[in-house]
Amino acid sequence: MGMRPGAIIFLLLLIKLSAGTLNLDLLASYGLWDSWHIRTVPVPQAKYDFIIVGAGSGGSTLANRLSENPNWRILLLEAGKPEGIFNQVPLIVSFFQHTDYNWGYKLEPQDNACLGMENRVCPWPRGKALGGSSTINYMIHTRGNRLDYDHWAHLGNYGWSYEDVLPYFKKSEKLRISDSYNASYHGTTGKLSVEHAPYHTPISRAFLETGRLMGYNILDYNGPEQVGFSYLQLNMDRGARCSASKAYLSFNPSNLDIITEAMVTKVLIDSKNRAYGVKVAIKNMNYKILAAKEVILSAGTIDSAKLLMLSGIGPREHLEELGINVLKDAKVGYNMYEHVGFLGLTFLVNDSVSLTANTIFQLEEMWRYAIDRSGPISIPGGAEALAFLHTKYSTDSRPDLELLFVGGSLNSDGDVAIRKGLGISDNLYNAVYKPIENVNTWSIWPIVQRPRSHGRIKLRCADPSVPPILDANLLDDPYDIEIILEGIKKGMEISQAEPFQRYNSRIHDIPIPGCSGFMFASDDYWRCAIRHLPSLMDHQIGTVKMGPASDPSAVVDPELRVYGVDGLRVVDASIMPTMPVGHINAGIYMIGEKAADMIKRTWTTPKSHRCF
Repeated sequence: MGMRPGAIIFLLLLIKLSAGTLNLDLLASYGLWDSWHIRTVPVPQAKYDFIIVGAGSGGSTLANRLSENPNWRILLLEAGKPEGIFNQVPLIVSFFQHTDYNWGYKLEPQDNACLGMENRVCPWPRGKALGGSSTINYMIHTRGNRLDYDHWAHLGNYGWSYEDVLPYFKKSEKLRISDSYNASYHGTTGKLSVEHAPYHTPISRAFLETGRLMGYNILDYNGPEQVGFSYLQLNMDRGARCSASKAYLSFNPSNLDIITEAMVTKVLIDSKNRAYGVKVAIKNMNYKILAAKEVILSAGTIDSAKLLMLSGIGPREHLEELGINVLKDAKVGYNMYEHVGFLGLTFLVNDSVSLTANTIFQLEEMWRYAIDRSGPISIPGGAEALAFLHTKYSTDSRPDLELLFVGGSLNSDGDVAIRKGLGISDNLYNAVYKPIENVNTWSIWPIVQRPRSHGRIKLRCADPSVPPILDANLLDDPYDIEIILEGIKKGMEISQAEPFQRYNSRIHDIPIPGCSGFMFASDDYWRCAIRHLPSLMDHQIGTVKMGPASDPSAVVDPELRVYGVDGLRVVDASIMPTMPVGHINAGIYMIGEKAADMIKRTWTTPKSHRCF
């Protein structure tokens, strides 16, 4: 591949970043340099057919698909800015936790988790950009298990079984993997690129080889079976990030207006309980914009719930405490789930077969990536492979454990960005990871797949500029810890297999402060360690739960319409009634694709034939 335009400029910026002379706070200033030229407008018109709030994976998909009808005018409002050149570099994803591409949300201090984080507070990153969290995530593309969606349908959500949603997964997907995957499960003409990373470390190959030796298949986990080992399928476009905005907004239909730095503060609802527009602040100017057909919230699990409550849709007692006029008493903010794992299962190796800042940020590797987007810089945050497995607690054919393989550890970047983005305390990092900075390591993050602990979002006050109260109630149910503990044991077994012993792989055995009273590697030690160093996967779901009218906890119906308010839908992960296996971003694209078809049917079907 020949030299791409801007490669030399990009290389110089990457050198400054690796040398620590490019201020992290200024990364976003390079974000305005995007290569696909998404058309935005400075101010809105007074009225549109549809107003979409939030340009993440759901909102971007929806905007694209609704704009296919040339007779509709659509407005897409995004609180953040366009993504840019550095967002496209997979390896440095953790750097963006320190910029205004991240909303900067943090959990309330936790009783049972985050004990090794500053003030017992875990950060909860959420993307604030065109593309939403798909601009700052690890790009991992997993769909969930067949039974996840069949369970949604069993709960009364018609049209959400696996057979119903599979066509929308396929519609979104542009698979670019040369392996012989089952074509009946995949699409090749969609908007969203799905690839393997162009580079894998030798230690990641040991992970897959060990899986084979243990009797597992190396498989396509988005195909007919899920239990086994695999390299990650990624939302990647030839070695660079493929975000929602890059996939769905890099076109210029005249009937779609996109406005950035636009903070929606309220949904406008009339006396007949019909949504007819929004209040929005656009670069310090306030507007009221009207929607002739629908307002659609795609602001994410946190902000869609927040905006509903600010607009008078939420728990009556809570809203009345804050002086908010209650238009619809609803269980907004409840049912909040998150995938949780463990960050601290770290192994040392003798050879340079993993990722360290000293070896990656060499001129040769930076030049290699700048020229053809290959080499280790193409690995998203060091994450390379995964295994979905059953533990002894498993109750059906769905895996209840994920092992996420990382070709490095918390020490690998020399304490530049990773641990700070995770909120890990100086005391813990300096005791456990400082002694092995720039040593070759690898990690497994064991992650519980169907967590039982769940939390709630509440408003702190009625001011839209104030972040909400995020109490995830992590690890409240001991079941979650026991699943992660089983994953640690499986990770230890993997580390002792012959492919890893070629590199003299061994556990990093400096104990975590606060857990040194337990024998290292005992079950009680690991239970303590899990509470100190949980890995939050940023898979928030469920706060605007989808369900039938008979479900008192449901906020939206199976058509994603808010109960009790006409002309208002929600299209993002907040509608998920239960947690799917794996990572959730692919599911949000599916929700966007499916919602677009439901909306099209609503507004193109003769009124006499509609079902409400």
